Amino acid sequence: MPVEQAQREALSHRFYSALVLPLKEDDAVDESGLRRLVRYYVDNARFSKVGGVIANAEAGEAFYLSDSEKRRALEIVLDEVNGRIPVLAGTFAWNTKETVELARHAKVAGASGIFVIPPAGSMDVAISWDSTKYPEVWLDQIKAQDAAVDMPIFTHPVSSPSQPWGIGLPLTPTLQICREVPNIVGWKTTYAYPGHRLLARGLREHAPGVALLCSSAHFFHEYLSVGNMDGTISGSWNYALEPMLDHIGAMQNNDLAAARRIWDGGLVRLHEYVYAELGRLHVRYKVSAWMRGLVDLPFMRDPMPRPRAVEFQTIRKLMLDAGIEVVRSESDIPVK
Repeated sequence: MPVEQAQREALSHRFYSALVLPLKEDDAVDESGLRRLVRYYVDNARFSKVGGVIANAEAGEAFYLSDSEKRRALEIVLDEVNGRIPVLAGTFAWNTKETVELARHAKVAGASGIFVIPPAGSMDVAISWDSTKYPEVWLDQIKAQDAAVDMPIFTHPVSSPSQPWGIGLPLTPTLQICREVPNIVGWKTTYAYPGHRLLARGLREHAPGVALLCSSAHFFHEYLSVGNMDGTISGSWNYALEPMLDHIGAMQNNDLAAARRIWDGGLVRLHEYVYAELGRLHVRYKVSAWMRGLVDLPFMRDPMPRPRAVEFQTIRKLMLDAGIEVVRSESDIPVK
């Protein structure tokens, strides 16, 4: 049965971090490193009041983990959180049956909700998918998970690029999915800015119970200024937690001058570099988290590309400019 409105807002109007995944030199999951990363969030008194975390998101190697690794990662995150903040479970898998099984595991394990990601692989359901004409490609999979677990659902609505949406799912299939799956409580906004504005208007008018959970951190100032941001699902919390909390808090308190000082003082330039190339986004999340000392290695699992020297150099400078403590430099880059 649909999630009640009070529960929807309490769960969805939060700042979720899409966790990067600590790895060892042999690419095995660094379980102790994952626990340490989770503690970084739950032990932060400011973040734990307003935030949450997502295990097995795209930033967390979701496409390159076995089902058993995904289950174990979620169990570690839930154990370390111990009920202190909400935990969403990414359920991506290479077929619908496995997706449903991951959703069932998430419910049994005690996740607060599931984080659903569109199918991938064949060009039919990836680069060539016309989501407006054939919404069932993803909708049927969401419905299968919903029928199996009856939990709050958060979406990661990436799609083939289109105008004005960018890589976000167009409004027509978005509204159909929200209408046919009442358990959807949060919609991650992976959109180009013009598309985000249109999507926000459409959801406010036709699906007001679905929270706008913003992803593209380089637009947060604008989203906040026009009221089109209910929370986040973003990997940017892995590298800029403190100034992001400061900036969001200033905007929520209508202190525009303070918000601009933080934003223009270096935060927006850091975000702009991280998001400048979508093909490098998750690589740069990992480098940034490593620069902060939150993970021991800056690499993602193959076939994700290795970071380049210029990315280490540029990110370090931009983080320092934004007032973020950096504990590593180019001389610390491990050889792999």
